Amino acid sequence: MDPELEAFLPALPDPTFSDIEAGRELRRRMAAARPADPETVSRTDITDVAEARVRLYRPKRLGPGGPAILWMHGGGFCVGDLDTTHREALSLADEVGATVASVDYRLAPEHPYPAALDDCHRALVWLAGQDVDPSRIAVAGVSAGGGLAAALALRVRDLGGPAIRFQALLIPELDDRLDTPSMRAFTDTPGWTRPNAEISWRRYLGGREDVPPHAAPARAEDLSGLPPAYISAAELDPLRDEALIYGTRLLQAGVSTELHVFAGTFHGSAAIPSRVSDRQKSETAEVLRRALEA
Repeated sequence: MDPELEAFLPALPDPTFSDIEAGRELRRRMAAARPADPETVSRTDITDVAEARVRLYRPKRLGPGGPAILWMHGGGFCVGDLDTTHREALSLADEVGATVASVDYRLAPEHPYPAALDDCHRALVWLAGQDVDPSRIAVAGVSAGGGLAAALALRVRDLGGPAIRFQALLIPELDDRLDTPSMRAFTDTPGWTRPNAEISWRRYLGGREDVPPHAAPARAEDLSGLPPAYISAAELDPLRDEALIYGTRLLQAGVSTELHVFAGTFHGSAAIPSRVSDRQKSETAEVLRRALEA
């Protein structure tokens, strides 16, 4: 493990995912402790995008139109909201120079699949009609949000919708079958564990056995025709191998894809101050800037 990250391990909260209300409250407390916003980005809460709320972040230096990112937060499909992902979305807007629409999608188990994906799809349609360049929209997300971003790219390809130029899948949750080497090996790692993944998928899928690829993108047999992708993975993460397998399959299907495994990292460790975390965040911003150029 990266020594700078290892030093923070004693201060990390218990990663258990069994008590959903405790998990939601923990995320809210952590979000409340973050620093004040910079003055370079304006934000607007939109409450009438179908079933979801959207928080719109727009750099004040950005002129009319311009690139946009639909951002989906993590939390195992069960926790998280606009406030818990506020700093991530705001930083993306500021560093990429793009309008960012952060989606407060409905959570499982109260709202199992396809509720969250429906909300993200409606938010994409809404975003394409705002003051952005509809030919320069990326979808991006972390963990479960990365899985939703991948699923949204599949749905738009299969069923139609606003064009997606790029997909950024950060430590994504993609495969409900939980049968990769990393998923079998990492049962007690910081940030995320196999038991957490089991709970997450059970809640999200609502007990269904006929799991479609729009729910678990790793199940998609055909990955051709999808937008170019950037996929990041953490070395000590149960989700590592499903990210690498999905990225390799995208390449084999003719989809331009960049894959990066960050050595010594674990699930969610990019939130911890360290040099490797700085590299992860700066690389994500640079990749999106390049992908969304006019």
